Amino acid sequence: MGALVVAEGEKFVPPSARDFELPPIFGDGTFVTKPMVLIVLSVVIVAAFFLISSRKLKVVPGKGQFMAESVYDFGRNNIAREQIGAKDFKPFVPLILTIFCFILVNNLFGLIPFIQFPTMSHFGFPLAISLIVVYPLYHFVGFRRHGFSGYLKNQLIPPGAPGFILPLLIPIEFLQKFVLNPLTLALRVFAAMFSGHLLLAVFTLGGSYLLTEAAGPLKPVSIVGFAMAIAMTFLEALIQVLQAYIFALLSANYIGAALAADH
Repeated sequence: MGALVVAEGEKFVPPSARDFELPPIFGDGTFVTKPMVLIVLSVVIVAAFFLISSRKLKVVPGKGQFMAESVYDFGRNNIAREQIGAKDFKPFVPLILTIFCFILVNNLFGLIPFIQFPTMSHFGFPLAISLIVVYPLYHFVGFRRHGFSGYLKNQLIPPGAPGFILPLLIPIEFLQKFVLNPLTLALRVFAAMFSGHLLLAVFTLGGSYLLTEAAGPLKPVSIVGFAMAIAMTFLEALIQVLQAYIFALLSANYIGAALAADH
């Protein structure tokens, strides 16, 4: 990115993609980075939340149990059941719920003071979930239910499609179902977290720079930067929750489509 001239002889260099390339925590020659630690921390947080909230279950739930039950009910009924179907959804509830909570916590890290880094802004993490967990699972259950040729026919040939269009339609369907779906699933959350965090940094650091370094007449403009940073924080919080929901929703949708009798 270019530099923004703020005052004579002074320039502001805005945040860029290089700021997402964090160095090893323990110095050169080591490999543990902040995003890696946050991934492990998110697993601990999600596991601790459900273990603690379900430790002493009551008929009339307390706040912790009520919150855990609400999250579980949302993942079970609003995502897994609706997308996979009432007949087949139950075995997949733990996976869908885990995906939703895991991505949500890692997204929200971007707004937590002193952490302030959404882990999913590193493309490798959502891509790993998509390629290692979701992608092989929904194809496996599809092949198991329909058989090899039956599943390929189910996925590649829409019912009622005229024969003359199949030579064009089959490659397109194959590209979408077997190549693009896992990539686009990961790209959605990555792009949202990367761009949102970058915008927050631009407005926050830009407002701070204008306030402390700019010439006198430009200092009041810093208010605009800080106001935009506040507005973007609320918008980013909404997007973080929404992207976790979309990732889990699409994962369940792919599983449901693989199990369905029709295309």
